[in-house]
Amino acid sequence: MKTLLFLLRKEFRQIFRNKSILAIIFIMPTIQFLILPLAANYEVKNINLSVVDNDHSDYSRQLISKITSSGYFKLQSSDASFDLAMKNIESDKADLILEIPKDFERNLIRENAQQLFIAVNAINGSKAGLGGSYLAQTIADFNNNIRAELLTPAKIGPQPQIEITSANWFNPHLNYKLYFVPGILALLVTMVGGFLTALNIVKEKEIGTIEQINVTPIRKHHFILAKLIPFWILANIVFTIGLLLARFVYGIIPEGNILVMYAFIAIYLLAALGFGLLVSTYCETQQQAMLIMFFFMLIFMLMGGLFTPIESMPEWAIWVSKFNPVSYLIDVMRMFILKGSTFQNVLPHFAAIIGFALFFNGWAVLNYRKTN
Repeated sequence: MKTLLFLLRKEFRQIFRNKSILAIIFIMPTIQFLILPLAANYEVKNINLSVVDNDHSDYSRQLISKITSSGYFKLQSSDASFDLAMKNIESDKADLILEIPKDFERNLIRENAQQLFIAVNAINGSKAGLGGSYLAQTIADFNNNIRAELLTPAKIGPQPQIEITSANWFNPHLNYKLYFVPGILALLVTMVGGFLTALNIVKEKEIGTIEQINVTPIRKHHFILAKLIPFWILANIVFTIGLLLARFVYGIIPEGNILVMYAFIAIYLLAALGFGLLVSTYCETQQQAMLIMFFFMLIFMLMGGLFTPIESMPEWAIWVSKFNPVSYLIDVMRMFILKGSTFQNVLPHFAAIIGFALFFNGWAVLNYRKTN
């Protein structure tokens, strides 16, 4: 125990002596946590729209007014022909083109039918899909209003109507920050724990002190624990700072038991630190460790359910995500913070993370013994 305490004292002194490491641990995650939820918005607004109105009737003007007043579209131009409007898409000034044909109002009244043409700039797939859906929904609402005006109660009987009453559970106002902030916090904790552990151990190799340590009476489990425990503590501090920022900046108060959440973070960090230790056993330089960690972190982030729900991914990606420890942390963070889940609700997640921790640390220790 005295040996471990001596090594821990040495590690903490080495960490706090390096000002850049302190900035990476505390300042960078804080800035990212403050900026990313404000900049990354799941809502698609300010969709640039070019309109080609070949009818210039009251109905066409009402339709254009309804579209632009919806809050999702910004009228970029009103063009005399489709070719002129297409130049706006080619120059990325417009995302959508709505072409209203000639005799739009007359056909709608006399023939009860009329087609509209929508051209979508699909370079940005998500914006194109959502923009087209918003525009189609707005046109459908306009069509229902026109039908209500033209069909008088004297000619037809009362129309059956279905009223829908909905309730948004756990996020009543559909605030994207409530969904996004827990995922960002999960990623920052992972990066602090995994990245710094890998870089710290590889640094010992670069400066040559790893050979000196290996010939001392210090046991290898003492050395590994001394490398893991400081970053385990610092990552917990970063997690606490994140919870405080979520409370006082974004107004997010965890609904679940805070002790259970800390218990899960404690076990999860063992897995993240073990993964960083495993990467360090295969690397000889900090540059190698950084590139390998970046490669895996990008996969963990994009396939962890932060931006895209895992259920919406292809079947093979869903199976791959089961081997992604970050996906479990993001899911648990949202369950605790938003849903108020209990220990029983996240018990399968606990089992999976314990398995990851044993696997990564066991593999790292065995590989460390073989290579050093």
